[in-house]
Amino acid sequence: MEQLSAGKKLDRAFEKLGEKKTLSFELDLDTDAASLKALDAKSDPAPGEEIPDEVAKMFSDAKITVTVQSKKPLDESGEKDLVGTALKVSGPKGDLVEYRVIGDYTYIRADVEAMGAVTGSPMPKADDLPPEAGAFKNVLQGKWVKFDTRKMDEAAAEGGPAPAPSFDAKTQKKLVKALRDVIAREVRFKTAGGGDGTEHVTATAPFRTLVTKLFGELRPLAKDLPPGMELPTDKDLKDAPNAKVTADFTLRNGELSQVDVDLAKLAESAKVKKLGLTLRLREGTRPTAPAGATTLDPKDLLGGFLGGPPMGEGDIDMSGLDVDGPAD
Repeated sequence: MEQLSAGKKLDRAFEKLGEKKTLSFELDLDTDAASLKALDAKSDPAPGEEIPDEVAKMFSDAKITVTVQSKKPLDESGEKDLVGTALKVSGPKGDLVEYRVIGDYTYIRADVEAMGAVTGSPMPKADDLPPEAGAFKNVLQGKWVKFDTRKMDEAAAEGGPAPAPSFDAKTQKKLVKALRDVIAREVRFKTAGGGDGTEHVTATAPFRTLVTKLFGELRPLAKDLPPGMELPTDKDLKDAPNAKVTADFTLRNGELSQVDVDLAKLAESAKVKKLGLTLRLREGTRPTAPAGATTLDPKDLLGGFLGGPPMGEGDIDMSGLDVDGPAD
């Protein structure tokens, strides 16, 4: 009776999320730099390829914040129903990159200097670029820039394959049904009260068994997935740890407010102090277009910020700049 009751409560909480038109959530890795370095050491990296301290610190403190707004309830929405989307990645020293899609335009800003320091591939300074670099200088200065989303898709497709199609509504429903079927069979639920309208539902399952069964259910749907999206085989998963993983779902007045997943047991022999994921749901706030964004040609963004210098290499003096980064 408890199994049915706890599972039903969780189902209803997810249904309530689907009834919303705006949803915001924050995802962060609940760990520390020492634990990430211990995991890296267990993977036996080649000399010189160990995870740098600064990168471990960045990942341990990183947070991803997402907001989605639709004209319809989210569980009925398709891509054309979305009126606003926002994503922000924050590190220990502030925001690393922020991205918004509002109407026909995509807005983006980034702390290019901080991202370059983490990746080991510093970008040139804005003052080092020639005047014809135009609005691309604003990218390097961490200012908001905007571009026509449709023109960006066209620029990305030039000389290369068209963007992979996204899941259609029918495929999404099949995926959700497959996920629910596996969870109903393999996951054990328990519920406990917390007072003040708060309740905890815990879900526990052996990791390898769960993912193997899940991908087994998804393989018949492979033909409906975007090209290039390959699913692992049972053989690929046979060495995955089969320790039991527990997710704690916090419900407040029947609505999902937080999910905590403890992954420490998957570390096996690595000396990990803590390793988990935390998802916090927030009241959705409407994504808005930032003021003062400079219009950028998508070809400049693809050629410069995402793929190299925005103009010919001879147009910029790169002497003394580590533009290639480390060998790895």
